[in-house]
This record gives sequence, C-alpha cells and structure tokens, in this order.
Amino acid sequence: MAVTPDSPAPESITLAEGVGAVLREATGRTIDSVSLRRFTGGASKQVYAVSARDDADEPVHAVLRRDPPGHGDATRMRAEAACLRAAASAGVPVPAVLAAADTAPGIDAPYLLMDMVEGESIPRKLHRDPEFAPVRDRLAADLGRVLGLIHRTPLDTLDTLDDQDPLETIEQIYLDLDEPRPAVEMGLRWLREHRPPPRRKTLVHGDFRLGNFLISPDGVRAVLDWELAHRGDPVEDLGWLCVRAWRFGAAAPVGGLGTREQLLDGYAQTTGIRPTSEELHWWETFGTLKWLVLSRFQAERHLGGDEHSVELAAIGRRVCESEYDLLAALRLLDESVSVPASSEPLTAVHDRPGLTEILDLVAETLTEEMAPTLTAEQQRQRFLLRICVNLLGTASREVRAGPTAAAEVAGLLGELGCKSEAELAAGLRSESLSYSDNEVRRVVSLAVLSRLQVANPRYSG
Repeated sequence: MAVTPDSPAPESITLAEGVGAVLREATGRTIDSVSLRRFTGGASKQVYAVSARDDADEPVHAVLRRDPPGHGDATRMRAEAACLRAAASAGVPVPAVLAAADTAPGIDAPYLLMDMVEGESIPRKLHRDPEFAPVRDRLAADLGRVLGLIHRTPLDTLDTLDDQDPLETIEQIYLDLDEPRPAVEMGLRWLREHRPPPRRKTLVHGDFRLGNFLISPDGVRAVLDWELAHRGDPVEDLGWLCVRAWRFGAAAPVGGLGTREQLLDGYAQTTGIRPTSEELHWWETFGTLKWLVLSRFQAERHLGGDEHSVELAAIGRRVCESEYDLLAALRLLDESVSVPASSEPLTAVHDRPGLTEILDLVAETLTEEMAPTLTAEQQRQRFLLRICVNLLGTASREVRAGPTAAAEVAGLLGELGCKSEAELAAGLRSESLSYSDNEVRRVVSLAVLSRLQVANPRYSG
C-alpha cells in the first residue's frame, strides 16, 4: 500500500520537510535534521540522496525518486514500485521500497522512497578505478546472471505492465515527432525484415545499462530505475546492455566491461537458456534505434516548450551519435565517405573577437576559471557546467564548418531526386528507394558524419 503521512501538512512545506514526514511514517522512528542532495543526470526523474537523524541520533539514509512536479505519471510510478517489490521477492538485488504514493505534501509529485544502497554507478569509475579490478573481468557474466533473475520474476503481481510490441511502440514515437530521418527508416525496414521468432514474455527491466545499477568490489549490489519495465521478450534487456551508447567510450561490447559471450554465459547459468548471436544482434540494433528515437524525444521536451532544460536541449545534438551507431550496426555505413573541409569564413563587418573566438573564450573561462570554484557538493552545477561547455564547443565547430558539407549533401540528395533528407526518408518508407542502395548509403552516411563532426568529432574514432 502507498504510505503517506497521517498528519495534515502546513500550507507551505519544503521538500525536505515532506520527505521527513514520509520517512517518519515509514520507519516509525522520530526523524529530524533532514537534508537532500540531488544526483546529477536523471533527465526524466528527480533523484535525491536523503540524510537524516533519528531519536537515538543515529544516521538515517534513503533515496527519493520523484517525477518533476507538474509532469507526474502516477500509474507509471506505481508500476515501478510493484516491479521493485516483485524483483526483490525473486532474489534480484534491488533497494527496498520504504514508501510510495501518488503525492505527499512537500513532495508534490508521484514518488518512491527507498533504502540507500552503497555502490558505484559512474561508468568511468567502473571502467578505470583500481578498486573494481577484482570484479571487472566477471561483471559481464554477473550482469547476465542478474538479468536471468529478473526474467524469472513471477508476473502475477505485474499485470498492470504493458506488453505492447516494442518495435511498433518506438516507431509510433518516431512518427509522432514528425521529423523523418533516413537512418531511422533504414533501421525500421531492416528490423522488420530480420526479426527473430519471439520468446516467451517475461518481466523486462527496459533500461538495464551502466548507470542503472550499483557495483561494489564484491559485485552487483542493486538494479535501479525500473520506470521502463514491461512484459516482453527477455533478449531485449541483453541487447540494450550491448548498445554502444552504454559503453561510455570503452571498447568492450557489454557496457565497456566484457564480451557478449560472457554475458550469454552468465545468463545461461541462471536461466538454462542461451539466446543466439543473431537474436542478440537484432535486439542490439533495435536498442540502438530505440535510443536514437528516445534521445530526440527527450530533446523535444525542451524544444517543444514543455520543460526548459539545457540538459534536454544538449541531447538533441547527440542524436547523430546514435545515427552513426545504427548505420554501423546495420553494416550500411559508407566508410569511404569523408566530410568536406570547412569553407572560408566571410569577411565580417564586426570587430574582433569574432564569433568563434567569443565561443572559445567563454568555454575556456567556464572550464578553467569557474569549474574549479565549485565544491564537491555542487555536483549538479558541475554537471550543468560541463553541458554548457560542450554546447559552446558544438556551436563553435558549426560556425567553423560553414555550409560546405550541407551543400554536398544537398547535391547527393538531388541526384536521388530528393530535395531534403525528409524526402529521402519518405522514399525509404514507401520503398521506392532501397536502404541498401549505394547512393542512398552514401548520402545518409555523409549527412550523419557531417553532423557528428560538429557535435562530437571524436565519436567516430
């Protein structure tokens, strides 16, 4: 049952006071000195570390996860709580749910309050820090075993979870964005033509990747963030973990930690089932397309005016990374294509510093003068500062690039009888153009690589 404070709240109550009241009711202890620290990231949810003291002056730690006030989805949050409880009963390492409700005074949104679990989630540290060396070589297999436990979780308490076809769902989200993209159309066509036979539906975590589980030097401590959980083909989770975006710059295909064979070995140990490499590749390709569409969907929350956020805005310029990954996964990337050199800038009537000089100077000042003044407790501010610096770099590279690449893309589109990438996407959807045609591959590859060279020139290696 959802837990809410019994006592009426004052008309104006802070988030810390609201959390303290819920924690007091959930634990039956006197709670005071409540403080909150917001974690970085969390594009769709707000997550806070909660610290308090009880009547014996002992520390009390918890984690609050809530929807942004005014943008809540109570049904989805209730399902997330149900998944955590069902998974815990099946032996999956998850935080214990202390309280969950559609709202509470001060919290003002659907929320979960959970036990604090110690562990590391930052991919860079898991990839590099010496303390994780003893467990690093076996983490891919361990994650396979944990996924096996998730997929063995009974579904009898999870009948509210959707079981829609994920390919149809992501295609509808893409169509609703009304931004036709040739790479997405190529991916959809390939996925429809090569889909493997479905497996028996299980609980699917839906976002099983680095950043969403806690690791200690002993192994996996907790699986977090169940907001995308649903009933479906279990290989979906395995493929999602292999998507390049979740390697965070490391080379190993399973989260930058290990091999696909290790992942499948661990999974087979728990379930007795070993998916084929073809199945895994299909779901990895699907996951790459899914992240492409969801990235653009998240950016639209800012671009469409629903939620003003520099973090969401920045995601919009990273969509080309997933376009590149999707072409590579489909083996349709034309590796002979090279982005043309930048055009000569026009002589400006303005005084110096010029536009690119201003952008570079501001980025340098933020990085070298402002960033060092932020304390370790100001993690959110440091995170946002990095986003701003990255956006300034993107803007500077775009100015330097000029119109040359765009003109070459337009020329290649014209040779195909298309006036725009949207028109090419329409031709792919109607099947009047083939996604395997060399000229189609060439223009799509050039467009994606041109975007990537501006947004993140190191991404393609």
